[in-house]
Amino acid sequence: MATGPGYGHRPPTVTGDRARELHTRAVVADTHNDLLMTVVERPPHLWARFFRERWLPQLVEGGVDIQVLPVFVDGPERSEGSLRQTLRMIEAAHRLTEGSPDAVALCRDGAEIDGAVSTGRTAVVLAVEGCPAIGTDVELLQTLHRLGVRIASLAHFGRTALADGSGEDGTGGRLTRAGIDAVRLMEQIGVMLDVSHLGAAGVEHVLHLATRPVIATHSSARALCEHHRNLTDEQVRGIAAGGGVVCVNFFAPFVHETEHTLERLVEQIGHLVTVAGSDHVGLGPDFLREVQDELTPPWCEDFSVEGVDTRACIPGLEGPRGLPLVTRQLLRAGFSADDVEKVLGANVLRLFRAELGKPGVGRPGFIRRPDEVAAPDAVR
Repeated sequence: MATGPGYGHRPPTVTGDRARELHTRAVVADTHNDLLMTVVERPPHLWARFFRERWLPQLVEGGVDIQVLPVFVDGPERSEGSLRQTLRMIEAAHRLTEGSPDAVALCRDGAEIDGAVSTGRTAVVLAVEGCPAIGTDVELLQTLHRLGVRIASLAHFGRTALADGSGEDGTGGRLTRAGIDAVRLMEQIGVMLDVSHLGAAGVEHVLHLATRPVIATHSSARALCEHHRNLTDEQVRGIAAGGGVVCVNFFAPFVHETEHTLERLVEQIGHLVTVAGSDHVGLGPDFLREVQDELTPPWCEDFSVEGVDTRACIPGLEGPRGLPLVTRQLLRAGFSADDVEKVLGANVLRLFRAELGKPGVGRPGFIRRPDEVAAPDAVR
């Protein structure tokens, strides 16, 4: 939690004087926490209270200055059902910030983020994961933008009307024609493109099309943990070359196949810094354990999704209050204080200041070059 001139003064919980001072001074950004999924399980009149009692104390203890809240709608709902749930989750985000105006603020651009952080509040940024709500109606991205959404991805594990997720890597699917139009519209209106969950061919396609920086909000390095959800070094370099940021995922099965430790997480961060450069790495923890504890009944015998246990976690990193442990481990591993501050949030803050909510020219008219045209949706 950033402090000092121009910033608030909520102290996080950190052990070790040097780590405590650094974590307190730094801007800390978490680019992926699915807490909205737990909020909307409650009746609407309890949304703000549940967040204030269940999640806000964790954000404070973890020193979180910037929190990206993804809207994630899972399951086989038709677009209309996905749209309704997406709107419910966006409404929940508005209500939880309005219910704790002294502690959190919904932010649409870098200036609003700076305003929140400078007054000791957590800046909340809305994202949409996979965009199931819009189908092929790409113009609805403009509607979501009006509601405060500033980051969006085109797929989750499976196939959408826009692209194939990483679980479909065997298809070699790139972006659909609607997906190409989505990228261009997002660039024009100032919605950042998130490539986490996108299939390998889709990431390559995006990096070919993009004229503005992209972000991977919660992705680790495949070189250290072979899983289709992780990024190859080539993909990481491509994101960095375009000015983007790769935010490392803390989810244990994506950090290492068998060793779920802070040391292995810091190895992931170190590898990404080596490949991308220290200006292009951030944190996207995806604290699934806390979310699953709220959503999954204790008698459930199978917590697996895509072959991994969704409750697996690195000890101490079940939720946001564990973030100071990462600062301490980075220092122990020999990272400089400057690089630690960059990874904790300075890189994400720089990117958000430059990109969020800022209109761009994109490529006018959505005119496709022949090599940009995806295969027809039915056969791609």
